[in-house]
Formats: sequence, structure tokens, C-alpha cells
Amino acid sequence: MSTAIRLIVGLGNPGPDYETTRHNAGFWLADHVADDLRASYTLEKGFFAMVAKARHAGESVLLAKPITYMNRSGQAVGALARFYKLAPEQVLVLHDELDLLPGQVKLKQGGGHAGHNGLKDIQAALGSPNFWRVRIGIGHPRTLGLAQQVADFVLHPPRRDEQAGIDDVIHRCRAIVPAMLDGDFALATRQLHSGNGA
Repeated sequence: MSTAIRLIVGLGNPGPDYETTRHNAGFWLADHVADDLRASYTLEKGFFAMVAKARHAGESVLLAKPITYMNRSGQAVGALARFYKLAPEQVLVLHDELDLLPGQVKLKQGGGHAGHNGLKDIQAALGSPNFWRVRIGIGHPRTLGLAQQVADFVLHPPRRDEQAGIDDVIHRCRAIVPAMLDGDFALATRQLHSGNGA
């Protein structure tokens, strides 16, 4: 069985109130990836998600943005993985990451969820932590010198300089999607991490 990525899921909260908030960085990237693959999202209530269907090198690829709140993201991922018979290793989750600064990004497979409710729910739904993640740095209120609580911080838009760093990461992530869809994770990792700077 191919372990190339066949399902790309952007995490965020649905609705206009959340559109520009840090917690929705995964949605931002998922929108760009759909554009790059010339696919458009339609609401698929049975999958609890906005779903886009694309093709890459003759293979079908799914993109999804759950319509549940972040902490129920596993509903959509679980439903799609079951229906399309996908292994956790074929799933790529795009999400915001407090432990990385804006402008930083990491690609990894497996691992814990570090308290990220979306990841926690997906791990439970898939029964495995072995899915891939693109961790988009949004910074932490403490490292950014802010007194905000984390829950409040992730539900606010990034400041202008932070947004520039996040936009740069999104640009770099778009460039590695073809390698991930080809199953060349070593190449994707090299390409992505070479731009991380200090």
C-alpha cells in the first residue's frame, strides 16, 4: 500500500468570527493547497467537513476543512479515513503550533499532541498518532512577551509582523505538497526545513 499522502486536513474553527485567528492557520494553508491543486471545497455534511477532491500524478487526493469546532476535528478525519480506507500514515494534518515562532515550521510524523485539542481528537479517531503533521508556528504569548492566556491568544489575529512570518511559512509549505503526495517525505522535510533559519 502506498504511504503517500492521500488526505490533507487543515485545522481551524468554522465561521467568520474565527477566520483571521491564529488557530485557523491550518485552514489558511489548506485553502492555498486547494488552489494549487485546482480543487474547490464543497460542504459534505456526512464527513463533517468542507471537502475538495483533486488529482496528483493520476491519484486522487482529498482535502478537508472540518466544520466542527477544533476539539471535534477527529469526526471529519475519522469519517473520511474510514470511508476512503486510508491508513493514518496517508493523512497530513495542517495545524497551528504554539511551540514554534511565527516564521518557523516543522514537518513530522507521529508524536504527542502537546495539548492541541484538534490533534488529540484526530489521534483518538484514527486510533493512532502515526499521521503526518505540518506544524505552523504561531508563537506562544510568553515567548512573544504577551500577558494573554493561551486560549485567548489563539483566538485572536496575529500581529502584522507575526502574520508576515506565517505567510512565509504557508508559501514554503505549498512548495512541498507535491513531494508529500509522491510519498517522498525525506525530500519534503529537506525542502521545508532548509528555510527555517535560526
